Amino acid sequence: QVQLVESGGGLVQAGGSLRLSCAASGRTFSIYNMGWFRQAPGKEREFVTSISWSDGWTFYGDSVKGRFTISRDNGKNTVYLQMNSLKPEDTAVYYCAARTVFGVNPRSAGEFGFWGQGTQVTVSS
Repeated sequence: QVQLVESGGGLVQAGGSLRLSCAASGRTFSIYNMGWFRQAPGKEREFVTSISWSDGWTFYGDSVKGRFTISRDNGKNTVYLQMNSLKPEDTAVYYCAARTVFGVNPRSAGEFGFWGQGTQVTVSS
């Protein structure tokens, strides 16, 4: 089992920045990828970004490319999401997720078996 705890959400004006953190505990040695997904009211869960735990390869959704950056600190078992140039359409609950089985698509929510409780990000116009 892997436990994930997110922090860092909040309210920010458009154009501002926020940094989310996700601390993993438990069987962290089994993690292949860590990722962030988001879900806005009335919309499906959307892939934001993910990172390979071993070599740091990163993947981004088209809507956040160039504005968001994912990073990791293996020593702290923590992944970060730096969000810059935020837009009102970035408003959503952001979920941290961990993939502990080898898969083929680091953008697919179905391949991530462990999830955090979510943190709200609200961007005002």
